[in-house]
Amino acid sequence: MNMVERLAASASATQPRVAVLLPCYNEAAAIAQTIDGFRRALPGADIYVYDNNSKDDTVRVAREAGAIVRTERTQGKGNVVRRMFADVQADIYVLSDGDATYDADAAPRMIERLLTEQLDMVVGTRETDETEAYRRGHRLGNRMLTGCVTWIFGQTFSDILSGYRVFSNRFVKSFPALSQGFEIETEISVHALELKMPVAEVATAYAARPEGSISKLSTYRDGFRILRLILDLYRIEKPVAFFGLFTILFLAASLGLSLDLLFTYLETHLVPRIPTAILCTGLALLGIVSLSCGLILDTVTRGRREVKRLAYLGLKPPGA
Repeated sequence: MNMVERLAASASATQPRVAVLLPCYNEAAAIAQTIDGFRRALPGADIYVYDNNSKDDTVRVAREAGAIVRTERTQGKGNVVRRMFADVQADIYVLSDGDATYDADAAPRMIERLLTEQLDMVVGTRETDETEAYRRGHRLGNRMLTGCVTWIFGQTFSDILSGYRVFSNRFVKSFPALSQGFEIETEISVHALELKMPVAEVATAYAARPEGSISKLSTYRDGFRILRLILDLYRIEKPVAFFGLFTILFLAASLGLSLDLLFTYLETHLVPRIPTAILCTGLALLGIVSLSCGLILDTVTRGRREVKRLAYLGLKPPGA
């Protein structure tokens, strides 16, 4: 090997390995355009298409476009993302959809910011004036769900449902993906917030789907699943606050029902309604039990968070 070849090999070895991950289900009309866009934007990246039981020609079109095609049989975007994160080895991961709606040209800018600032995730927030690209129902649902996450977990992202993200290796390999469907983006966002990871947002263009490509997102069904996940994460990650709400409810009900009994007892030294007194006592006990559950589970949650944090810190930061 001559000097020029050695220098070229050395330069190649210092470049981070980039993997583009494209989960797909019936995207034959758009997947080739998506692959071509990322190949132009990231010529050195490996492009993976994970097919999720497509009934059209997605697999054939993706292979002909030059992507590495694999299959995940368990239906649901969350299941596909979990499989991709487990199987693919890289330094930087670019997660996008296979429907050609996200701007591939923004990927180098997102990667540069991740490396320059040593971040673990950069979210591509969607910006568009096209009604067909970002329907009003989806906009409203995104704002409502983002507001819920902000209220529960504090300052958060402006677009928690964006499917366009760049990750470090230590994020991907320490993320315990549990979601099955479109709620995976919410789980990713909350995971980053709970571990206080360094993250950022980059505004990216968002386009309408090509002709023949149909959205798989159900506004109401998937919106309900995302909301349910947010509530589950609230219960799991914030047990004192979650069970504290029930404590306040039970104690307030007990106090409200017992006031009349208390005034009567102070006047007559008698308790005229024994069943109501028993009910008040039971509600107060439920409140105390609820608070105790919250405090106990908070200790468990803290231990789980410490374990996840240690697993995260055991991996190299981006650019190392």
